[in-house]
Amino acid sequence: MNKREKNLWQGIDPGAQNALTPRDYRTASFAQELAQRGVDAGALLAEGHKQGRNIGVPLNPDGTLSTVKDWPRASEVKDAWIPGVEIFGRKIHPQRHRGCFGEFVRRDEGILARIRLWPKQWSAARMFAYTAKGFHVHPPSIPEGSVAADWLRRLFVDESENYSLRRYDDEQWDVMFFLQGRVEVILCDIRAGLPRRVMRFFVDGDNHRSSNNVGVVVPPGVAHAIRVEGSEDVIMVYGTSSVFHPEFEGRIASEVENAELPEAWREFLRL
Repeated sequence: MNKREKNLWQGIDPGAQNALTPRDYRTASFAQELAQRGVDAGALLAEGHKQGRNIGVPLNPDGTLSTVKDWPRASEVKDAWIPGVEIFGRKIHPQRHRGCFGEFVRRDEGILARIRLWPKQWSAARMFAYTAKGFHVHPPSIPEGSVAADWLRRLFVDESENYSLRRYDDEQWDVMFFLQGRVEVILCDIRAGLPRRVMRFFVDGDNHRSSNNVGVVVPPGVAHAIRVEGSEDVIMVYGTSSVFHPEFEGRIASEVENAELPEAWREFLRL
């Protein structure tokens, strides 16, 4: 079929033609894909999320870190990255005829040691196939006498590597791991004084060994949602910097949670 053929859709009813739209297959920039369509978590790691910064720097063939001047997309990813968000790779080891094994994180090594965060509470959750969790957000703790926007810019822009400033005990940071299934993680920065950014990426559970096996750190003030990909239930484990307080959670309920019972059932309950 010649795509330039005139009246290509003449064999389709005109009313139906008006309802049709072509899919956009154009390739967007990495930053646009991250904010709009979503990218694999492994792609974010491949961009080289460098330990210690909110920007990835790829490795040279010898394993050393390349410099930003050698990496044209560095500034693009830096501009798209939500400050305070961390994504780190996990190695899942197959255990033949038995299953698999993977570490979550070590207290005194790696990313959590670097940012000086160790959860006070660990929890587990199961999400049924075709469901979603969130959006919800945890409020940042602002020191008394500080202006929220000024404090958050200091914390995540001006002194982004001064981790001693972070108020882990007074606010909820999340550290997420996925053991089973596949999910889309959607993050939206709604903190005062910081640009609104969106990150969408796909994470594989441990039962799907891939470069998309990652841990995710979400700071307070970043709204987050998780959507199950596919027909498999999702099992996740997550740690929080403070113990759970209902007042620390602002939620946007989804239709899955607030759907009403069938009218016949409601009528029965009213009897």
